Amino acid sequence: MRLRGALLAALLLGSAHAATYRVKTGDTLWGIARSYGVSVSALLQLNARNSESLRVGEVLRVPDRGGATVRAASLAPQAQAPAAFQQGQAVYYGGRFTPQTTMTAAHLNLPFGTWVRVTHARTGRSVDVLINDRGPFGVQSRIIDLSTDAARALGILSEGIAPVSLSILSQP
Repeated sequence: MRLRGALLAALLLGSAHAATYRVKTGDTLWGIARSYGVSVSALLQLNARNSESLRVGEVLRVPDRGGATVRAASLAPQAQAPAAFQQGQAVYYGGRFTPQTTMTAAHLNLPFGTWVRVTHARTGRSVDVLINDRGPFGVQSRIIDLSTDAARALGILSEGIAPVSLSILSQP
């Protein structure tokens, strides 16, 4: 009985950061996953599915866009409160495409393939991004260029520039 309660609690807590999406005509699993900044495999895992086939009207669980932390993909490792290694300002740009996720960023010297947690210093919101480009250039206080989707998730589109801290989640 205690195990059943623990499993139920885990399911409820796990669904607290998920929203739903109703499949429309023309939707693909890849397109839905991309629009929510996750991989197809992460979307399949979130919905406990093996099949990539979709039916119009079907309801899928998707990551909650309004949550405080947006997990870009299941490829990002789970981390326990990583320590900040750099503080400065974040800006955003169009981003460089990668099929893994739309949550990408540019950094001057971190290796490509590094997962970084970017935390807004004033709001506490954070987003996990994949380093796949170089930048920002020109202004020393700017430490990271975020893709538009990552900036939206962090809530800095209207600001354009924001104070942030960076924490490394994993390196290739």
